[in-house]
Amino acid sequence: MSVLGATGSIGTQTLDIVRRLPERFRVVAVSANRDVRTVVSQAREFRPQLVALADEAAAAACRQELAGTGIQVLAGEEGLVAVATMPEADVLVGAVVGMAGLVPILAGAKAGKVIALANKESLVVGGQLLMDTACANGAVILPVDSEHSAILQCLAGENRPYLRRLILTASGGPFWGKRRSQLRGVTRREALRHPRWQMGAKISVDSATMMNKGLEVLEAHWLFGAALDAIDVVVHPQSIVHSLVEFQDGSIVAQLGPTDMRHPILYALTYPERVAAGLPGLDLLQVGQLQFMAPDDETFPCLTLAREAGRRGGTAPAALNAANEVAVAAFLQDRIEFLAIPEIVAQVLERHNERPADDLPAVLAADQEGRRLAQQLIDHWEGGAS
Repeated sequence: MSVLGATGSIGTQTLDIVRRLPERFRVVAVSANRDVRTVVSQAREFRPQLVALADEAAAAACRQELAGTGIQVLAGEEGLVAVATMPEADVLVGAVVGMAGLVPILAGAKAGKVIALANKESLVVGGQLLMDTACANGAVILPVDSEHSAILQCLAGENRPYLRRLILTASGGPFWGKRRSQLRGVTRREALRHPRWQMGAKISVDSATMMNKGLEVLEAHWLFGAALDAIDVVVHPQSIVHSLVEFQDGSIVAQLGPTDMRHPILYALTYPERVAAGLPGLDLLQVGQLQFMAPDDETFPCLTLAREAGRRGGTAPAALNAANEVAVAAFLQDRIEFLAIPEIVAQVLERHNERPADDLPAVLAADQEGRRLAQQLIDHWEGGAS
C-alpha cells in the first residue's frame, strides 16, 4: 500500500493495522506535510521505497535524515502524486487533510488503484470528476470515514432500489446542547476537546461547527448515489451507532462499533473480507443507553450551508470547502472567533457564481476564488469591521 498523509491521525492508525497484520500488508510509499521526525521514524520502521513531503524544506531535511537508506525522497505536489501512483501499490490510503488531497487522489484513481478514502474533501469539491475518473480507469473507492464505512456495511447484500434513505450519525461535538449565545468567545482548546474521538485539529473544529457532518452528507451523495434529500443526519452523542440505512419496507439496518477509527480503516483495507486484527470489540452492557436527537441548525448552521452548496452543485461545494478551510485555519491561529467560521462560509457561498465542475481546472479555480474571498473577509474581521 501507499499512504498519503501517513503522519496524521488516520495515517498513523493505518500503520498500526499494518503492524498487526505484517503478513498481509507492505508499505511501499508514504507522504507527509512537514512532520519530518514522524515520517523519518515511519520510514525506518516500514522501509518504504518512497517518501514524499509537501513542504520543500521539510523534504530536504528528510532527505538528509534518510541518506544512505536507499529510500527516495520527493517534494511538493509532484511527490504526493508519485506516492499515489506508485506502481507497486495495490491500495492507496488517502488520508491527506483538506483540498490538498484532491490532485494526488485523482491521480490514484487514474492509475486504477483501490482507494481507501479518508479525504472527504476530494469528493466534496470534485465528486463527479473523481467518480467518473475512477469508473473510467477501474479504480475502486472504499470509504474510511466511520459513517460511510457503516453505510457500506449496512448495504452489503442489499438491493439498492429498495433503499429509502441514509442516516448519518453525528456526535454533536464538544458544544452540543449549547445555544448560539453561549458559543461567543469559545477558545481553540475548547473546540478541539472532542468528547468521543481523537482527531486532528481541522476535523475537530469541523466537528464542533457541524461542518464535518455537512461535508459527509455531500460525500455520501457521491459514494452511494443517494439524493441529498434522501440523506438525513441525527445527533447521537454516544457515537456507537455509526450510521443507519432505511429501506422501502420501513426496516432500518444499523452498524455499531467502538469509537476506534482502526475498525473502519481495517474494513476498507480488507474489504470484502472480515479480518481479525486484535482490535477491541464493543460491550453493549457498558454502553447502556443510546440517544438520538435532531440537529440544531440555528446554533450550528454549517450543516445547512453544506446542503445548500450541494443543491446548487457545480463549483459551489468547492467554494464552501475553500472558505471553511481558510476560516478554520484563521480560528486555530486565534485570528477570528468561533462563530465567525459559519458567517465567513455563508458570505463566500452567497457571493459565489457556480460553474460546472467537470474538469480539474474549474474545481481548482473555484477553490482559489473561495480562498481569496474568505481571506478578504477575515482581514475585514480582524480590522474590527465584523
